[in-house]
Amino acid sequence: MTMDVSAVIEQMETGEQDAALAALQRYNQEKSQCFSFPSEEQQDRERLGKLVLGFLERDLQPSCKLACLETIRILSRDKNSLAPFSSRHAIQTLARHAAISLGQGSSTPEMPDVEVIVEALKCLCNLVFNSSEAQEAAAQLQLMFGVAERLKQCREPQWNHDVRFFDLRLTFLLTALRVDVRTQLAHELRGAALLADALDATLGLCWLDTYEVARAGEEGQSEVSPLGRMETERAMEILKILFNITFDTSRRKVDEEEAAIYRHLGAILRHSLMSTAEGEDRTEEFHSHTVNLLGNLPLPCLDVLLMPKVQQGSIEYMGVNMDAVSMLLEFMEKRLDRGNKLKETLLPSLSLLTESARIHRETRKFLRTKVLPPLRDVKNKPEVGSSLRNKLVRLMTHIDTDVKTCAAEFLFVLCKESVSRFIKYTGYGNAAGLLAARGLMRGGWEPGHYSEDEDSDTEEYREAKPHINPVTGRVEDEQPNPMEGMTEEQKEYEAMKLVNMFDKLSRDHVIQPMKLGADGKMTKLEPHDLHCLSQQPFINPHQNEEEEEREGEHSD
Repeated sequence: MTMDVSAVIEQMETGEQDAALAALQRYNQEKSQCFSFPSEEQQDRERLGKLVLGFLERDLQPSCKLACLETIRILSRDKNSLAPFSSRHAIQTLARHAAISLGQGSSTPEMPDVEVIVEALKCLCNLVFNSSEAQEAAAQLQLMFGVAERLKQCREPQWNHDVRFFDLRLTFLLTALRVDVRTQLAHELRGAALLADALDATLGLCWLDTYEVARAGEEGQSEVSPLGRMETERAMEILKILFNITFDTSRRKVDEEEAAIYRHLGAILRHSLMSTAEGEDRTEEFHSHTVNLLGNLPLPCLDVLLMPKVQQGSIEYMGVNMDAVSMLLEFMEKRLDRGNKLKETLLPSLSLLTESARIHRETRKFLRTKVLPPLRDVKNKPEVGSSLRNKLVRLMTHIDTDVKTCAAEFLFVLCKESVSRFIKYTGYGNAAGLLAARGLMRGGWEPGHYSEDEDSDTEEYREAKPHINPVTGRVEDEQPNPMEGMTEEQKEYEAMKLVNMFDKLSRDHVIQPMKLGADGKMTKLEPHDLHCLSQQPFINPHQNEEEEEREGEHSD
């Protein structure tokens, strides 16, 4: 027979710890896997919540204290019954049991009850996630300061995995949901340095050089053992928090002290990128969080990806270690092949590769050998095929504007932002979007800091070049001239018919004709422009030459 809420309330109201403990333990056992609650019991659940919170104010046996917290954790899953737990007083009570109440550091017992702390942290996580009032109370009580104090103890043996993990989970929720807490952690509490140290401790690193790290006990080994499950879980929470507090870093200037912290962090992230977790899915999730955070680092700090010395088994290019860049490229292609939610899954790695290629000559040249090798196949369109170039060119006409812009930007940077080279590899039709946005429809070269290395053409490309259609980017069969056999009058008639059709479609707002402006950007072709065009006779160039000759004879 199941125990209903009213029966638990009856036992709680006796005030006896033993009776309350027995009732709560039975209730908790029955409801441990319950995530939906009957609406008719809402008032009783709120009443039970108040009673349990009242009990926590008393000097309880550890087992009774733990049972009360377990009950709050279960009840806090119900978003409709959070009122008793969302007040400032309730959050303060839970924070005290979690040993993160402001000013509590000195009063924390030498042998803290870890089970109670973990259970209280779970309650706070549920409440912060489900209740805006609880979020507000947590921010006002400055719980982040208490959590930060324990995060500083990342190498202390007294705190087990669960305490560390739920400290991090609570920090993630607060920084994700509260801008003020995010700012507080980032600036007042020096969150980047604090969490970089926590990540260092979690991964068990030792420093071989200023910006070169290895797993302790595995120095000099080409392959490191997979990261354990608990370490992976904590590392991913740290990466998510760091992402929250650094999301605007790449868009602002940082001073020398901050730059040093981010380079230090970047070296740890490079190691994370080269590490594995237990299982392929877990490894990909770990790498995904790492890539997301790398994208937030200030651009000058990305040079740490290339800093480690070239060792046996490393991928070397131009004397530089390209292991991390190669891993990023492999990660990006894997996401591209999967094709799901490209904006969320592909863009972080693609943007990171683009910026790294823009500022590092060696990275750009290495990526170009992998993505844009010398052209040999000119019979197929650039978007047709299974090579990485083909896949990226296909993205240039993707329905999502961000996806197609990012793909085009990456290829454009690999082409050193040269319009002619960009068109060579993608075709004018695919390239038109980016060129129009940058005002490069008339050709030219986007200003940038690129070396003057040559673009060596293959023999196949040089032979086929005169026959390549620049719009499609491939050699096409010669097509018959549709105007062959027409007189000049017939040609002019057909041309005027086409202009008039465009004029009608424009006036009916079916299409918006465009023209290329002097600045290389597309501008609207207004109806009166079409009208003026329709009034001008189409001049036969041969006829024009004959008239010029006759004028020349008369002038002689």
